[in-house]
Amino acid sequence: MTEPSRAALPATTSYPPAERLDLVEDLHGHAVADPYRALEDPEDPSTRAWSRAQDDLARSWLDALPGRSALGERLTELTGTGSVSAPTWRAGRSFHTRRDPDRDFPVLYVREPDGVERVLLDVAALDPSGRTTLDRWAPSKEGDLLAYQVSVGGDEHSLLHVLDVTTGEVVEGPIDRCRYSPVAWLPGGEEFFYVRRVDPALVPEDERQFHRRVWRHRVGADPATDVNVHGDGLDHTYYYGVSVSADGRWLLVNGAPGTVRRDSVWIADLHGSGVLEPVITAEQGAQCSARVAEDGRLYLRTSLDAPRFRLCVADPTAPRDWTELVPEDPDAVLDAAVPLDDALVVLRTRHAVSELALHGLDGAPRGAIPLPGTGSVHGLSTVDARTEADRDVLWFGWSDFTTPLSVYRFSTADRELRLHAAAPGAVTLPEVSTRQVAYTSADGTTVRMFVVSGAADPDLPRPALLTGYGGFGVGRGPGYSASTLAWVEAGGVWAHASLRGGDEEGEQWHQAGRRERKQNVFDDFHAAAEKLISDGWTTPEQLSITGGSNGGLLVGAALTQRPELYAAVVCSAPLLDMARYENFLLGRLWADEYGSASVPEELGWLLSYSPYHRVREGVEYPSVLFTVFESDSRVDPNHARKMCAALQHATASDPTKHPVLLRRETEVGHAGRSVSRSVGLAVDQLAFLAWATGLEIR
Repeated sequence: MTEPSRAALPATTSYPPAERLDLVEDLHGHAVADPYRALEDPEDPSTRAWSRAQDDLARSWLDALPGRSALGERLTELTGTGSVSAPTWRAGRSFHTRRDPDRDFPVLYVREPDGVERVLLDVAALDPSGRTTLDRWAPSKEGDLLAYQVSVGGDEHSLLHVLDVTTGEVVEGPIDRCRYSPVAWLPGGEEFFYVRRVDPALVPEDERQFHRRVWRHRVGADPATDVNVHGDGLDHTYYYGVSVSADGRWLLVNGAPGTVRRDSVWIADLHGSGVLEPVITAEQGAQCSARVAEDGRLYLRTSLDAPRFRLCVADPTAPRDWTELVPEDPDAVLDAAVPLDDALVVLRTRHAVSELALHGLDGAPRGAIPLPGTGSVHGLSTVDARTEADRDVLWFGWSDFTTPLSVYRFSTADRELRLHAAAPGAVTLPEVSTRQVAYTSADGTTVRMFVVSGAADPDLPRPALLTGYGGFGVGRGPGYSASTLAWVEAGGVWAHASLRGGDEEGEQWHQAGRRERKQNVFDDFHAAAEKLISDGWTTPEQLSITGGSNGGLLVGAALTQRPELYAAVVCSAPLLDMARYENFLLGRLWADEYGSASVPEELGWLLSYSPYHRVREGVEYPSVLFTVFESDSRVDPNHARKMCAALQHATASDPTKHPVLLRRETEVGHAGRSVSRSVGLAVDQLAFLAWATGLEIR
């Protein structure tokens, strides 16, 4: 094997010792070893000492990597584009977020009917330390109050507040236990529906992150007096969404246990009995989202009898009597639909690329809405019932590989597409070439991936970075990424594979990559790597891979199944011990996706690919960098600790050429973080992969 040219580093090469237990458990007839069980406890003194030693080891390597300074400067420039969101309209006011180039976080603005714009909420002003993030916000129907949620240190345990939009004064809060809570205001702004966990003292200790209910709250009242509207008697892992029609008559609640993609939807007539009645139940085995629009009709986007989704309509007084309005497209996924003037706007993705089309209120096609290019639409926005102007206008967020998040507007009156708000920062971007290529997976399935390279293809083969996700019905289309552009500008090739397990080809695509079919995801990923190599883009010695969360499981499986295929791996916030993942944090929510170790057959599925259990002594493993976040409230960092110790013990690779490192951060979690911390993480990750694959960053 020919090694890529790379600079020698003055780094520590010995790994910190970890206690290796002779622990083998009999689980449903499987002998399951867990030699690093002790590292599950972050408070154990030996774990603390080991983690500090890993910190020192990682920094001795990462700080010595060549090109760090230049990479940090360029990533800072490329994130300096900022971003802007589509407006949310309430009674003539519009609300939107914008992150200016010098900001670490987006700022929430309100624009008055006369066009005057002002700052409404700036988390950097609330907390100059940069530890607080804005998780969610919802203006009242009159636009005079705003419910917003913030969390601290990445823990995502949102606290809900209400502020007066005119004065900026906080009139209520904090209300705790509001993680992931939607807010649905009633007309008048005196009350809203929201989702909150029950008092933790009332539930078992290991279930305190669950047991959500839908509550009706009066602004200013003690939350302890809120009315429990929905959730009693249902599975304790249920998550809920809520909405209220513009006239305040109809309450819609949707829910599903954990991450299960089988929805229940209920509707209540608040001007009548107020009793929630089922529209669709989880037992019907389909996804469904619903809304009562201004025209009084109940619109339902559902995968029932349509794995790529269809749009149906009903009278809210007879909510189970559906009529199909827009049928399933056999080659595209229907992602959203909104009424606009006398038409419907339908958003689809075709092989992960966004499309917009107009339909009549009877569902008849009226033609395509032009888009700026090959990219991704982020949300559809129209004025509300209390706003008189622009009733024929659609706003939507837009991004592609070289366009940071911007906002466009389309008018049905003149059928013209116009830029409404560009990303606020001016940045010189590299010229790149993007293409979507098809390839064949192990079982003959056609899979697609995006490949981004220099506009004039450099001499090939080149160092390449391949990524993917492949789970939970989550897909990714073309989008702006500072890391992608910095890698390509340095001469690398970047690729994203649309793996099974995602939603790029509808719910059947998701089903084909879950539970007993999870290996399909890994096979799709290996085939993507082999396609890049066979097409001449790269070689195994120059190919790196990266993934986070479920994508961390992906690259963990990749490096243990095909260690010879990859030169370097960044594995971020990963799931890796699939025999015990349900024991930690939100892990029990994911059994529908992966299977449960408590079920004999399903444990067999999990052990067939569980990265931690597939580490073998004497194997030459690639260079590996684990990145974890100590405030992660979704995936426990112990997965990476155990896997890191296992690889450091087992690998036969020269640690000076193929190190195994663990980088951790405190006071940051699984998702939201400041731009500056994101840049710092990206510098370490990309510099590591560049060094390992021979990509020179100047």
